[in-house]
Amino acid sequence: MPLHFAAARSAAHSPIARALARKALARAANDNGDAARLPTDPFDQTTRAALRHFAEHGLRAAQVARLQAERAYDEGDEPASRWWIEICRTLDGRMARQCERAFGIDDPLIH
Repeated sequence: MPLHFAAARSAAHSPIARALARKALARAANDNGDAARLPTDPFDQTTRAALRHFAEHGLRAAQVARLQAERAYDEGDEPASRWWIEICRTLDGRMARQCERAFGIDDPLIH
């Protein structure tokens, strides 16, 4: 007497598939404990500006930020120069340090 196999119509409705399926977790597990709690806004103003700058200029964003810092420094606008250095630092720390050395800036609060 031959045996015939009849597959289930839907794997989701199969009793075997339901028995073998893992149940979804109610919450994601986190092994970081309290350290994983983020503030309401994890990005500060400089990070947001650097991300926007990167979106506009792509891989050359750090270089453009350095050029902006140099332009502001040449115009005597120290706050703008420091702002662009911080954006440059977010994108490329080494380039920002080179820029600071070129300007003669040695501020321990920046590092």
